[in-house]
Amino acid sequence: MNKAMLIGNIGQDPVIGTTQSGTRIANLSIATSESWKDKNTGEYKSNTEWHKVVVFDESLVGVIERFVRKGSKLFVEGALQTRKYTKNDGTEQYTTEIVLQRYKGKIELLDKREANRRSQSEDDHDGIPF
Repeated sequence: MNKAMLIGNIGQDPVIGTTQSGTRIANLSIATSESWKDKNTGEYKSNTEWHKVVVFDESLVGVIERFVRKGSKLFVEGALQTRKYTKNDGTEQYTTEIVLQRYKGKIELLDKREANRRSQSEDDHDGIPF
């Protein structure tokens, strides 16, 4: 099973784009953080990890476009996928992303303000599947 689940905050406004075939996609950067107290020093420490998320489900892209902004708190569920690409200088690079394919991912808006706006909007538009 290939499943990744995160709860984190969006680091910058989502980037909405279109593939060559015309499918709308969203690219997100999500930060997850953990903190702890060092047993030896008593000092509080923290660590933040950044995760790339790519959404290919057009209904989720619509929700992201309307409601997700820098600082938004989200739950994201998708699959890990590593891909190779070539940089402008000709070097090959690898990146691992959490990918939400059509009907194979989930996003929940965890901000109270955004959830309330979403609920009101769903009532006005017969619901947004996500």
